[in-house]
Amino acid sequence: MEAVAKTKYLKGSPRKARLVIDLIRGVKVARALSLLKFTDKRAADPIAQCLNSAIANATFKAEQQNIAIDPDDLWVKTCFVDMGPHKHRSRMRPAPQGRAYREQRHYCHITIHVTSEVKPLTEEQERLEALRAERIAARKVAKAAEKAKAPAKKKETKAAPTEEVETVAAAEAVEETPVVETVETEAAAEAVAAGETPVEAEAAAEAVAVEETPAEAADNVEVPVEAEAAGDAEVADAKNVETQTTASLNETKPADEAQQKINEDLERQ
Repeated sequence: MEAVAKTKYLKGSPRKARLVIDLIRGVKVARALSLLKFTDKRAADPIAQCLNSAIANATFKAEQQNIAIDPDDLWVKTCFVDMGPHKHRSRMRPAPQGRAYREQRHYCHITIHVTSEVKPLTEEQERLEALRAERIAARKVAKAAEKAKAPAKKKETKAAPTEEVETVAAAEAVEETPVVETVETEAAAEAVAAGETPVEAEAAAEAVAVEETPAEAADNVEVPVEAEAAGDAEVADAKNVETQTTASLNETKPADEAQQKINEDLERQ
């Protein structure tokens, strides 16, 4: 939808009005009104009134044609200022030495054309949009490639260690188990041939399997608890006998016997 509004015979120079009209060319209607509101120029208010008139013309025209439009979708397609007449607007300005200069005060005509059609892109904007589309496509391709590579790497890192561990464990089991069995069986056979009991033979076999010395194997043989207690008691008594002295033996005697002996010695004297 398109509409046109004109303001004629506006007092003011067209050159000064063009400074304001250039601000709203190709701009959305709402932004154009905001710019005109905060522009400190005498021509800003008449141009804003002309723009409001163009918006009203567009909505009225759409109602007549039974078309629904949103005023915020309108934008300024074209706008320009023409020179008007200067008839009966001649003035005289005082000059030096009693002279007078002639002044021509002008009128101007303002035309604003608004539309709701899609705004065409300039060559620069088309180039920027093309670059933006290329960047977006490149990013999508890179993300797809990363997603495709990520699962493959995870599978490789998980599968490789398990296979190596399984093969190493199998090799160790094959190497270790026969050697232990042969060592134990040989040790047991030698012990039986030497006339040892089955318990001692088993202890000797375990000592050989663990690579212990015979002394360590003998120490590891289980001894009954009572025998251990008796042996400990004998060792303690022997230690007590060696360490006891005459003084310590005398200490244990009762006090009466010691006093009786002293008395006997005194009588003999």
